[in-house]
Amino acid sequence: MPSFKIDTSTAVVFVATAPEPKMANKKTGERAMDRETGAALSTVGLLVSDEGEGNLYQVTIPETGYPEGLAPGMPVRVVGLRARDWENEFNGQKRHGISFRAVAITQVA
Repeated sequence: MPSFKIDTSTAVVFVATAPEPKMANKKTGERAMDRETGAALSTVGLLVSDEGEGNLYQVTIPETGYPEGLAPGMPVRVVGLRARDWENEFNGQKRHGISFRAVAITQVA
């Protein structure tokens, strides 16, 4: 599926929730891995405020793409933020949504 680049150049971005390991299988404890690089993936909550509107996004990012010690309230920059729509069926129930992925998150001085 195609993904769409999100321009955050004019946005103010804060960490809402600290990075947590992304799981491929919660029952077995298997970590989600990047298919291209093999890096372990994490999710981080980001509050993105732009043009008078604020949104909370759960963003998937490789563990190598963010500094240690990211904590709620820290101002950050997001590199390579993309959105992709998804749909799946589980137990006869169709689900759909938008997933967010970034290359890196850096702290703002």
